[in-house]
Amino acid sequence: MVEKQKTLKNPISVNGKGLHTGIDVTLTFKPAPENHGYKFQRIDLKEKPIIRAIVENVVDTSRGTTVEEHGARISTVEHALSALYGLGIDNALLEINGPEVPIMDGSAKLFVEAILKAGIAEQKENKKYYVVKEKMVYTNEIDGVELIAFPDDHFSLNVLIDYDSHELKNQFATLNTIKNFEHDIAPCRTFVFLRELEALLKNNLIKGGDLNNAIVIVDRKVSQKELDRLADLFQKPKVKVKPEGVLNNLDLFFSNEPARHKLLDMIGDLSLIGRPIIGRVIATRPGHHANTEFAKKLKLSIKNNHDKNLVPVYDPSKEPALNIKQIEKILPHRNPFLLVDKIIEIGDDYIIGLKNVTMNEGFFVGHFPNDPIMPGVLQVEAMAQTGGVLVLSTVPDPENYSTYFLKIDNVRFKRKVVPGDTLLFRLELMSPIRRGIAQMKAQAFVGNNLVTEAELMAQVVKDKI
Repeated sequence: MVEKQKTLKNPISVNGKGLHTGIDVTLTFKPAPENHGYKFQRIDLKEKPIIRAIVENVVDTSRGTTVEEHGARISTVEHALSALYGLGIDNALLEINGPEVPIMDGSAKLFVEAILKAGIAEQKENKKYYVVKEKMVYTNEIDGVELIAFPDDHFSLNVLIDYDSHELKNQFATLNTIKNFEHDIAPCRTFVFLRELEALLKNNLIKGGDLNNAIVIVDRKVSQKELDRLADLFQKPKVKVKPEGVLNNLDLFFSNEPARHKLLDMIGDLSLIGRPIIGRVIATRPGHHANTEFAKKLKLSIKNNHDKNLVPVYDPSKEPALNIKQIEKILPHRNPFLLVDKIIEIGDDYIIGLKNVTMNEGFFVGHFPNDPIMPGVLQVEAMAQTGGVLVLSTVPDPENYSTYFLKIDNVRFKRKVVPGDTLLFRLELMSPIRRGIAQMKAQAFVGNNLVTEAELMAQVVKDKI
C-alpha cells in the first residue's frame, strides 16, 4: 500500500533552554507543503533565514548536530528531528527564536507529545523513501565504530554501545519498527559521565544543563562532599549515587536507556538524508560524527540512483509533445539562438527537451576551428530555454510573456559536447512557481552520460504591449 506524505495539522510551540547556550528559546513546529522536508527558520535574525535540515548543511558534531545555511546556524537539532521522523512526518517548518533547539528533558518525549497534540495531517503526494538495495558500510577502526545498512522490507535499527566504564560497558538497543518509537525510544534521555560535567562547564558548554535533563553516570568513587559541591554548582538539592551507578535525582525508564538514547540520536541524524529509510541499520559505537558521515554515504547513493533514473529515454519514432513550430509559439527565440529542437515529454513539474548538435552550428566557426566544442554557456542557455517552455506553458497566453535569468548556481560541465551529439535536457521544478519565479534543477545528457548540470532561477514577466 502506498503511503502518503504527512505534516502537522496545526502549529504548536514548546519552550526551554538550549543545552549549551543556556538561552531561553521558543520552538514552533508548523505545517509545511508536500516535498518541503524539514527546515528551520531563525525568526530572531533580521533576514529570518531558512536552514534546511539536510546532511550537506552539517557543520559541527562535537556535542550534538549543528546545521548551517546562509550564515545562520541551529545546533542540537537531533532530538526534534528524531521526534518528527519517529512519528512519520515528512514536512515541517521549525521556527525558532534562538541558535539552539531547547534540550527540554533531554529526550524527544516532549517534542512527540507536542506534535501529537497539534495533530498529524495526511497530504496528497506519496512518500519518497530511500530503499537500501545493497550493503552500505561506514567504519572508523581507530574508535571501533561501524555502521551498516542492509536491504530489508521495513526500517529497523540496532545499536551497541561500549564505553571504557565499569558502569556502562556494554548496552544493546533495538527498534524493530518505527511504530514503537513513541513509547520505546522517545522518552530516553541523554546521558553524561560525572567526570565530564565540570570540564563541559569550564569550556563554556552546558549552560542550560540540568541534573533533570540528563542521566548522570558515576563510574568512579566519589565522596558525598564532592556530590554536594556538584549539586550546589547546578543549584540542585543534595544528590547521592544509586547502586547502579547513576545519580539518584531521577529514575531510569529502561535499564538500557543510554543505548536507547543513542538510537534516538541516530534516527535524528539519519533523518538528514531527507527521506524515510527502508532497510536494516546496525550500529556499533555510533556518535553524531559517525551518524552524519554515514548519512552522507546514503545521500550520495540516493543522488546516484536518482540521476540514473532520470536519464531520459528518446524514441525518434514517437510523436514529440511539442515540435519546433509549437515551440516557436511559446518561446521568443529564433535562429541562430533557438537551441531546442523539440520537447519530447512535459509534466506538471518537469520537462524533457532535445537538441541535435550538428557541424553546421554557427558557434563552431570560432569555438574552436580545429576542435569543435559546444560552448558551456550555450548548453546552459539551451537548458534554460527548455525550462522556459515548461514555465510559459502555465500561462494561457505565453506569447505575451518572457522569462529572464535571476540566478545560476552549481553549474558543472562533466563532458565535452561535440558535433553529432544529441543533447537531452531534463528540467525539474525544485519548488512550486510562486509570483512568477521558478527554480529548476537542470541536467543535460548525451546517451546515458550526464554532461552538464545546474540550478536555474528565472522570472516570468509579462511583456509591455
